[in-house]
Amino acid sequence: MTWLVTGGAGYIGSHVVASFVRQGLPVVVLDDFSTGVRSFVPKGVPLVEGTLLDTDVVEAALRDHSVEGVIHIAGFKFAGISVEQPVHTYEQNVTAMMSLLRAMERVGVMKIVFSSSSSVYGNAASGLVGEDHPFNPTSPYGESKVIGEWLLRNQGVAKGITHTSLRYFNVVGSASTLLPDVSPHNLFSMVFAGLERGEAPIIFGHDYDTPDGTCIRDYIHVGDLADAHVAAASRMDRGDTIEPAYNLGSGTGTSVADMMSTIASVTGNDFSPTRGARRAGDPARVVASGDLATRDLGWAMTHSLEEMIASAWEARKTVAVL
Repeated sequence: MTWLVTGGAGYIGSHVVASFVRQGLPVVVLDDFSTGVRSFVPKGVPLVEGTLLDTDVVEAALRDHSVEGVIHIAGFKFAGISVEQPVHTYEQNVTAMMSLLRAMERVGVMKIVFSSSSSVYGNAASGLVGEDHPFNPTSPYGESKVIGEWLLRNQGVAKGITHTSLRYFNVVGSASTLLPDVSPHNLFSMVFAGLERGEAPIIFGHDYDTPDGTCIRDYIHVGDLADAHVAAASRMDRGDTIEPAYNLGSGTGTSVADMMSTIASVTGNDFSPTRGARRAGDPARVVASGDLATRDLGWAMTHSLEEMIASAWEARKTVAVL
């Protein structure tokens, strides 16, 4: 069974593709290279360059490669920037998904794993967030992911597609030194870029209702996340029952201030972060319960926080000298 990975040349998408390849599962990449990197696509993996907004291109990719399932990762993922660019966010995350589902319907592709987000929950003041926690997004990005899940639910009812949404928490690290996080807006990338320039990293918001005043996040390693996509796809392929959504999180919250201290320790860079204003759209706290994913997908955290940082730092240094 061949799977199409949208956004397969990006940071997360390329790790998912690598996991499929490692397990001997046929995969095709569709990417418009707005943020993706060509060298991230493994040799021998078919590549279609195009945008999801072009339904005909997507339809041709599905037909030409006899695709039977889709891993939908492509999209605009920056919550803070989405507040400033809501129209672009909805176009990339909602309009594009409608185009994808339309192409799937034309070709008869009936399986899809969707890259959703913890952003659908918004603020969760205490405890662990389960999949039944009410939606309360605080940004257009989070809203677009809610709409994406609604689209799948409704298409499932109307057309009978099999679907699941993997709600990512904070994805970091690298499973290969050749696949670094190159986004300038993600936490590790921003911190590492600042260190390379000799600048102290910035903590956005220090007056939240948390123990140290900074946001609390649930960090997971991108390699573990990638393997969960293969597990979900394999479960669909076997015809096993699958839940409409799974949280992919560690169950442990780490404040941004504590993360900064750990980054300093692991990288050997002694720095004191500066304080900046809050970013619009950032929830104060969100930490996952991943029990459903553990039960059905074999989800498990196999990397410590220190290992996540070390792997990301090593990948960053490797790419810098290539």
